[in-house]
Amino acid sequence: MRRNTTLTGAFAGKLTGALATLLLLTSCTASEEPPEKTSGTVRIAINPWVGYEASAAVLGELLERELGYTVETTELGEADSWEGFESGDVDVIVENWGREAEKKTYIDEKKVAISAGRNGNKGVIGWYVPQWMADKYPGITDWRNLNKYASLFRTAKSGELGQFLAGDPTYVTNDEAIIRNLGLKYKVVYSGSEDALIKAARRATERREPLLMYFYEPQWLFTQIKLVKVNLPPYAIGCDADAKKVACDYPPYLLDKIVSRKFADIGGKAYELVRNFTWTNDHQNAVAGDMAVNGLTAEDAAKKWIEANEIVWKDWIPS
Repeated sequence: MRRNTTLTGAFAGKLTGALATLLLLTSCTASEEPPEKTSGTVRIAINPWVGYEASAAVLGELLERELGYTVETTELGEADSWEGFESGDVDVIVENWGREAEKKTYIDEKKVAISAGRNGNKGVIGWYVPQWMADKYPGITDWRNLNKYASLFRTAKSGELGQFLAGDPTYVTNDEAIIRNLGLKYKVVYSGSEDALIKAARRATERREPLLMYFYEPQWLFTQIKLVKVNLPPYAIGCDADAKKVACDYPPYLLDKIVSRKFADIGGKAYELVRNFTWTNDHQNAVAGDMAVNGLTAEDAAKKWIEANEIVWKDWIPS
């Protein structure tokens, strides 16, 4: 309980004078202004795949429910999200796939962003065929045999070459270089989105249509259908250093979170929560599956997961 006290007479005048002197001295000796406080808003970039959206939804729900922040989301491509750190439009990227060029530009050179640590997801990018093709065509999952089967994958868009179906052209991808440098008789055809890739994989499985495609984990679809990864030449450190000369598989990715330097400096408990956020591929797939298969909104899927998994997220919340 707060009690109000009124001072009167000479003692009050002396105390008032002393306080005025102290305030004047403090203002004269202060070397810098106090740190800027946050406005209570966290701006999260939403990259174009459902797993990312699932991670952002859970993080955003906890920021709002547990810490009282307002969360603003903006749909952006991966590269555009990094530009948002410089413009001030983005505070957080929840799931970053490598992006070494952007790290060099925005973290090392411009110093407008920093890593906020790993998010716990283990990323895999690769080439995949449906399980039935791996069963029917011996050796098709060995890249050295792909030319032998190229005619199976011809489409109207690929002409005399086999079709390699890629996703959104803004994704992390080395496929055109890999095909060229390995001498494969294939043409990259961009489907345009994760949803288009998923529809193609479902159709190829259900109708037994040939399909060679770009795909990745974490990915909820692997709980629904079986795809088999093609063995490209093994990744070795530096084999992808020159984007034009890549002739190897994708590296394993330990996905991380990137935040603006300003957000790291003044984001307070919101930044602490982002830094603490870490979960597994299975956790993400559960939320993403509820969104993609069960028709839940991102918000409702996040709330469902949060209600069932307090033991996972309670230690993310700063005290």
